[in-house]
Amino acid sequence: MNATATLPSPEQMYQAIVDRDVEMEGIFIVAVKTTGIFCRPGCKAKTPNRENVEFFASTDEALAAGYRPCKRCRPLELAGSVPVWLAPLFEQMESEPSRRWTNADLQTLGLSPIRVRRWFQEHYRMTFHAYLRTRRLGLAVDGLQSGDDILSVALDHGFQSLSGFRESLRKWTGHTPTDAKHKDPILVERILTPLGPMLAAGNDAGLCLLEFVDRKMLPKQFERISKLFSQPILPGSHPVLAETARQLEEYFQGKRKTFDLPLRMDGTPFQSAVWQQLCEIPFGETRSYRQLAVKVGKPTASRAVGRTNGDNRLAIVVPCHRVVRSDGHLCGYAGGLWRKKRLLQLEQATSSAGQLALPLDIDE
Repeated sequence: MNATATLPSPEQMYQAIVDRDVEMEGIFIVAVKTTGIFCRPGCKAKTPNRENVEFFASTDEALAAGYRPCKRCRPLELAGSVPVWLAPLFEQMESEPSRRWTNADLQTLGLSPIRVRRWFQEHYRMTFHAYLRTRRLGLAVDGLQSGDDILSVALDHGFQSLSGFRESLRKWTGHTPTDAKHKDPILVERILTPLGPMLAAGNDAGLCLLEFVDRKMLPKQFERISKLFSQPILPGSHPVLAETARQLEEYFQGKRKTFDLPLRMDGTPFQSAVWQQLCEIPFGETRSYRQLAVKVGKPTASRAVGRTNGDNRLAIVVPCHRVVRSDGHLCGYAGGLWRKKRLLQLEQATSSAGQLALPLDIDE
């Protein structure tokens, strides 16, 4: 991100490193004077004393000041990147997607099963073996939709019995093999950004979810899209997800002002109207909740507009971060108010006018 950054106060930043607040990813860098190392806000290393730290807006500034990157949190990489020690495992998982891995297999690769488990729980919110199972389920659903019989699909994708396959599919998707055979799955993939990892979900019908992985409402959002679209939700790749990642990268590089993606914004008539108005807010500008309420023909419905903003499932692409209070203060962003501020700063820096007076105050 190439934006002119306004940092939180030193007190806020120090508290963030005490709390290991991942919502502050990309907002600032902390450097430790006694070690000469700089870290992310969420680094799990021992918290340094307040008098021993200083803060920077970017890794470039920390490097220029003579600090070197932490080997534990690797601040020069995007948060959530696969670490070097785990890369060989990911390569083998890609080459053998239906393989059933055991802890002994991990140890053969020189990996600690406990360390692998912890990494997957932190980054995918599930164990390594649960992650593999859901990947195999996704491949199995592809096989079903290609016309393969259920038993062959189950055995070919590492399930030891048909009953085990049925149970796993019902547990993870709420669907039977027969249901899954006739319903395209919604595929989910992680996308790394300068403000932290995001989860994108979609299929041929379009993108239906894009959220920061640390959002507290994320499990609820998955429940909503599961009920709304009645389709199995599984890990996997899809062209619409790859295109979303590409366009997001261009956005954060300051090379893209609008998104050109097929979107599934299904909701109530009021929600759909509000979300459509969000899409019409120009890049680099803001609107108040009241202005949006007037636009949708409900001038007294500012609070309802705010709730609908919070229900937006497509962060950044449907730019709810461009909505502020009538007095210009920032409030009400599920991804974190400092992320909201940084997105607006990015757009201000990218805006051709470059004269936009953005709100600087945050209401916690």
